[in-house]
Amino acid sequence: MNKTALRRDKYFLRDLYQEIDFYDRKLAYLDKFAVFASPGDREEAEKVLRAKRAPLEKVALELAASGVEYDEKNLPRSLRTMNPELMDAQWNLNVVERS
Repeated sequence: MNKTALRRDKYFLRDLYQEIDFYDRKLAYLDKFAVFASPGDREEAEKVLRAKRAPLEKVALELAASGVEYDEKNLPRSLRTMNPELMDAQWNLNVVERS
């Protein structure tokens, strides 16, 4: 059985962006509405979601940086920043290195 190669096209990147946005929404829900027995439980749940989201974000940023075409309207809200140089207020991808 041959293992199929991962596709690395604009549709794959769009799907990654959708999945990142899904985890962003889950994190927002945890922050605003979820009830936990202790703050430690909340932090553990947030840590698990961030651990699942981090590799997705890394791959998405690498693909975008390597020149894979993407539509800016598909960017997750967490990756959008306003580009002050543009007068028409278009959205721009801002790559930020996290430590």
